[in-house]
Amino acid sequence: MSTLAARAERAAAVAARHADAVDREGRFPAEAVAALKAERLLGLQIPGQFGGEGAGLTQIAELCSTLGQACSAAAMVFAMHHIKVSSLVTHGLDSAWHCRLMERIAREQLLVASSTTEAGIGGDLRNSLCAVEATGEVFALGKDASVISYGAQADLILATARRNPDAATSDQVLVALFADQIALTRTGGWDTLGMRGTCSEGFRLEAREIPVEQILPKPFAEIAAQSMLASSHLLWSSVWYGIATYALDRARASVQAEARRRPGQVPPTALRLAEVANAHQAMRGTIVTALRRFEDAHGDVDTIGSVGFCVMLNNLKVTVSDMAVDIVRCALAIVGLAGYRNDTPFSLGRPLRDVLSAPLMIGNDRILANTAKLLLVQKGSGQLMSA
Repeated sequence: MSTLAARAERAAAVAARHADAVDREGRFPAEAVAALKAERLLGLQIPGQFGGEGAGLTQIAELCSTLGQACSAAAMVFAMHHIKVSSLVTHGLDSAWHCRLMERIAREQLLVASSTTEAGIGGDLRNSLCAVEATGEVFALGKDASVISYGAQADLILATARRNPDAATSDQVLVALFADQIALTRTGGWDTLGMRGTCSEGFRLEAREIPVEQILPKPFAEIAAQSMLASSHLLWSSVWYGIATYALDRARASVQAEARRRPGQVPPTALRLAEVANAHQAMRGTIVTALRRFEDAHGDVDTIGSVGFCVMLNNLKVTVSDMAVDIVRCALAIVGLAGYRNDTPFSLGRPLRDVLSAPLMIGNDRILANTAKLLLVQKGSGQLMSA
């Protein structure tokens, strides 16, 4: 079998060929996802006993970065898929049904989507208005989902809902729903500045006669705190790093081309390139450090759920999303008009539009407000190498 890196590069090459068309037409990156399935990259995290490869989040993050350099939308779809798979792997091992589900994901390379946001709750994934309505061994669910990224293309959707109609809005469960078990009625479009290929449309989701065993046994509060928060911020950050890497490469190629035109002279833009390369390295170091901390704490519920760990993840998201925007913007300034145009080898229009979504995916102001609350109860640490 080819190395994981080689498989990722082949899938990325397909994604790159269709990236402009995906963006221009605002369509799902079908070719890239087909390549991901052909390379069997959708089941990487699934444990070996269920037919997967037991890959860790660091390996998945590397692939997100590789894909991010090729097609931002395809990379984000891949990241969102693995965020949901991470929840299954971390919290589904005690359920026979969900173990069989993991076998299917690995065997059939099922694409998994998420339905956590809901109309009427302002994007707060830790609250639900809809509820599981169980009757005997089956349940029904109706949800006004303001966003289900690539919902129409997914093979499986993991949806949040209140545990029952009498439960508090924060007393949630996560349910697994196959595409042929649900009806999706489109309620909103996705005509956006960037990340157009994620097809993050709104839907009315209706499910009837679903076996209750498809409900994950762990409360969603645990799933969100112990796997979803970390995997989201780490994998999203890796996608944004990939976009920034692409922009830096275009800027470097532009400066090198200018240097070849004027032998013996250092182009004025070389200094700006050095500054961007420095920021890019700092961005990488931030992500690598966070990944290392997550891998070291893997399985340690107390550490992952601690205030300090949550603050670190929040800071990662805010810092990296802002850095990614700055790096791409500075790369555009270095390249100049050739980067502003859409018909040159140095074009940066698409990655700039895509990366502008980074501070908005769970708004940075909302995350900082949450961090502010956590800091009120966090104990201080002045040690340089302290966690």
